Amino acid sequence: MEMTRNRIPGPVKTVHLIAVCGTAMGALACILKDLGFEVTGSDQKMYPPMSHFLAQRGIPVLEGFDAENIAYGPDLVVVGNAVTKDNPEVKKMQQMGLCFCSMPQAVNQFVAAAKNTILVTGTHGKTTTSSILAWILHQAGYAPSFIIGGILKDFGSNYVLGKGPYLVIEGDEYDTAFFDKGPKFLHYHPLMAVLTSVEFDHADIFKDLNQVKAAFGKLIAGLAPQSTLLAFDGDVNIDGLLTKRQCRIEKYGQGLNSDWRLGTVAVQAPWTVFEVFKKDRIFGTFKTPLLGEHNLLNALAVTAIADRLNIPAAVIGAALESFGGVKRRQEMRGQKRQITVMDDFAHHPTAVRETIRAVKSVYAGRRLVAVFEPRTNSSRRKIFQDVYPASFGLADLVCIRQPPLLDKIPPEERFSSRQLVEDLQKRGQEAHFFPDTEAIIDFLALTARPGDLILIMSNGGFDNIHERLLERL
Repeated sequence: MEMTRNRIPGPVKTVHLIAVCGTAMGALACILKDLGFEVTGSDQKMYPPMSHFLAQRGIPVLEGFDAENIAYGPDLVVVGNAVTKDNPEVKKMQQMGLCFCSMPQAVNQFVAAAKNTILVTGTHGKTTTSSILAWILHQAGYAPSFIIGGILKDFGSNYVLGKGPYLVIEGDEYDTAFFDKGPKFLHYHPLMAVLTSVEFDHADIFKDLNQVKAAFGKLIAGLAPQSTLLAFDGDVNIDGLLTKRQCRIEKYGQGLNSDWRLGTVAVQAPWTVFEVFKKDRIFGTFKTPLLGEHNLLNALAVTAIADRLNIPAAVIGAALESFGGVKRRQEMRGQKRQITVMDDFAHHPTAVRETIRAVKSVYAGRRLVAVFEPRTNSSRRKIFQDVYPASFGLADLVCIRQPPLLDKIPPEERFSSRQLVEDLQKRGQEAHFFPDTEAIIDFLALTARPGDLILIMSNGGFDNIHERLLERL
């Protein structure tokens, strides 16, 4: 059926969200409810924290996709990007002639229209960078709005609808919807933007690195002359994208000629103390509970934005020091028998490497046990097969799970966890393969010892391994 109703009608009173348990979709659902709309949602993959998050806010979520879920005729249907044209609710939506839109379209209409948008993009670091920025703006009294891909501990939420002039939002390069295959971030029109990194990812969407670079290049080319882009100076892929642009460019990182750069760094557990230079002058010395150089660079980008918004260095410093972090980003889940269990969202080889390096730098005297579930569309494919071994180089013991849902990947494209374990063993590391989560828990319950730090990395729920392991320990 021809797509003739891809628009937002007016006025809107009732909204239904298909695939509402996605992080951004869930935040949007809550915002719409806060704005006074009647909101319903549906999803087939309901798991914490988003399922609990929506329930706490009184948003009814119907389990499974069914045409009857929208038979009541909502004024608007918001279609999540994982939803296909064959979804029964989509078919019913079209049959009824309902108006529909994508998540970014709804954000633009109902949230961003009256705000100055600050967009955080890049292959890595979006959630942490966005979260630090939202916290600094909040601490500075700017009452920001934000939609972020993780639950901020300081707010107990991944969204806030604030009264201030700024909206902080993650800019995802993933496609928008089945009827709009362009990246989500192309929908936004930011006053300021951050570009943290450009690497190959999302193998189900992009064919190769060139396609990824083209997507980011289109974003940069579309930034208005009055916009400012903060670009990381240590990424050659970014460097090649900065020539065709009309916006103002500021660079941040460790380059001596960059507008903003890191100075001396010292780990004084539980703090990391670091200097920030603006041009060739010291801007301030700050401390943060965040671990790792990659997080210092995230904080550096945010510092540059905060300065452009006339937030004093002292306020920035106090906010960096008090930042509570993001759930599933180096999050301590518990300790039993002096064994610590940490949770992290890392899944791309670079993120795995940097997370392990960050944790090892602070807990150098402890045995680091890295537990990894290759779960994303990219990590379940063999494109990173030869790259992953080096990512685990600083781990003392490595546990690799069989990728879930391998049947959805063509056999010739599948990632092999067994091969990764063999490659790690050839490098002289202790590594083990496990067919399922239960086997990992059984193994660690027997072999973990006091002083161990067990770092669990996955972009999914990993069968609630964290709580189950702590119970067994």
